[in-house]
Amino acid sequence: MSQAITLKLNKEKINQMQQHYQGSTTKTPPYAVFSAKLPGVTVTAYQSGKVLFQGSNATAEASHWGVITTPTEKSRIKEKASTALPKGFVHWSVLGSDEVGNGSYLGPLVVCAAYATTEQLPLLRELGVKDSKMLTDPMIRSIAKELLLFLPHHKLIVTPEKYNQIQPKYNATRMKVALHNQAIYLLLEKIAPEKPQAILIDQFTSETNYRNYLKQEQHPVTDSLYFITKGEQYHLSVAAASIICRAAFLDELDKATKKVGFKIPSGAGAASDQAAAKLLKIGGLPLLQKYAKLHFANTEKAKKIAYH
Repeated sequence: MSQAITLKLNKEKINQMQQHYQGSTTKTPPYAVFSAKLPGVTVTAYQSGKVLFQGSNATAEASHWGVITTPTEKSRIKEKASTALPKGFVHWSVLGSDEVGNGSYLGPLVVCAAYATTEQLPLLRELGVKDSKMLTDPMIRSIAKELLLFLPHHKLIVTPEKYNQIQPKYNATRMKVALHNQAIYLLLEKIAPEKPQAILIDQFTSETNYRNYLKQEQHPVTDSLYFITKGEQYHLSVAAASIICRAAFLDELDKATKKVGFKIPSGAGAASDQAAAKLLKIGGLPLLQKYAKLHFANTEKAKKIAYH
């Protein structure tokens, strides 16, 4: 049975390990000091001081070097029982997609597809990739910066202005189907001829509905699709895509804040209504449409604040 054990060691100890495994070293992954392959176990030491032992002999090998610790339940993607996903899915090489900004009145809609191979999963865990709702915004930005360096991905940013142009023709679901499909299609082109074992979409509508809308797309990706809500809890590829999305969304809000000279908040609460009202007072609807998704009920609330 395959195991995964993590040790936290100092630099001196890692140097000792590197010398010890010198005859068994293999290709070093990003952010690692060395990687060694032995019978029944692969040992990878990362620059952070964490050492990962993977394989049937992981426990025995790790016990030579220190007190064994395993990831906490909160820090890892749990393999949950799900009829929608095959057994062992959490360990597969998967292309995952997610979106951020759909429920925010101000700011863009960001969709991202990311591809994580089985070999990259330990590195993603090492970098702290998990459900973005468990991470602070500074953590999200820090992790996203690292992911952008090596993880195959494709990101689409739909500005509010573009969103308002599309929205009358595309309802919210059809728009998201089109964007997820486009991000997935373009990422598959980037990683070709390599093919993921599966494509996991963070579910926002039924599979039947998704596939019906897909028929209207120019390059529909229809094979190996899986759908599950809270997909970031089932595979690190979706968690990584979500983190990249969120970081891009925050960057766009920061740019908007800098441009208008006052805070452009996320969400669809009272703070968004007040910010929208300020935009209306400055430049009316022509200005507001550059920063807000106009079909939200917030637009009418902002008008009442601005004009009464």
